Amino acid sequence: MKVISKSFSSYETTVQKCLDAAGAAQLLTNGKPVMLKPNLVNASPFPVTTPPAFCEAVISFIRRHTDAPIVIAEGCGDTHLETPEVFDQLGYQSLARWLDVTLLDLNTAPLVQLTNATCSVFTTMWLPEAAFDHILISLPVLKAHSLCRFTGSMKNMMGLAPPAHYAGRFGCWKKAAFHDQLDDAIADLNCYRSPDLTVMDATVGLADFHLGGAQCDPPVNKILAGFDAKNLDREAAGLLGLNWQSIPHLS
Repeated sequence: MKVISKSFSSYETTVQKCLDAAGAAQLLTNGKPVMLKPNLVNASPFPVTTPPAFCEAVISFIRRHTDAPIVIAEGCGDTHLETPEVFDQLGYQSLARWLDVTLLDLNTAPLVQLTNATCSVFTTMWLPEAAFDHILISLPVLKAHSLCRFTGSMKNMMGLAPPAHYAGRFGCWKKAAFHDQLDDAIADLNCYRSPDLTVMDATVGLADFHLGGAQCDPPVNKILAGFDAKNLDREAAGLLGLNWQSIPHLS
């Protein structure tokens, strides 16, 4: 499926143009509630995490096309903070009050158990029921990653994984069970639930590391949108000078 990429002028203008060009309105015609999944891995500000202003522009687009309920959902990975604290520190509590949307902590949400014998790491997974009851829109930021080279929309789905099942042996991070075979685990997760639509904030970009480090210089200055998360991540990896064919979860 085609990936839309447009040069950034403002969130309100460029997000609208990207989503119009992608035909995103067709996704919103059935009245189904919408779940927005930003990347709020911890409480670090943008460009480590998805900025509220970007999320607000997506909400504005959605409300032009549907009156369906909107929820902003995340399950943070931070060892020392819980998701509501991350929402608060990054401005999402204020955004939710201002725009009358709901916040959902995916780390503690009710779960459903699923099976897929074709998966290589997780032939069984526990995931939030809400991820299947909503249109799921992924809102990642453009970043390199220290373990799997690139993090985009596909890896953003790790916020769905409940710590009760995926904290790992040492509890050093809320989703640590993914790290032993990270690329395969990301691929498996997206077999169970991949986003219905992705809108990526690639206005800056982290060039070396997903939790900080050097920003892209010059800034990438793009907004991307598309229905196929893998195709979008492949194009986004190229914006960081990475060959997607060398990134296992993208190849």
